[in-house]
Amino acid sequence: MQAAPAPVRATALPIPSVTGALRAVESLLMRNGQRTARRNAWTAVLEDRRRAEDRRAAQHVLEAAATRSTSAT
Repeated sequence: MQAAPAPVRATALPIPSVTGALRAVESLLMRNGQRTARRNAWTAVLEDRRRAEDRRAAQHVLEAAATRSTSAT
């Protein structure tokens, strides 16, 4: 008589993210050089957006300081 097989445990596999799926497709479709260039370009776009937001915030502060009355001194 043989022993009963060990019970099989169901383990939760991580759900793949959309980013991970896109990178997998990207790696299949493009060579490494193109992939690196696109990532660098996207990083540059995000950095430009961040700098533009910083400029808008600085402009707002400067305008607020310029319109503040100096008669309180």
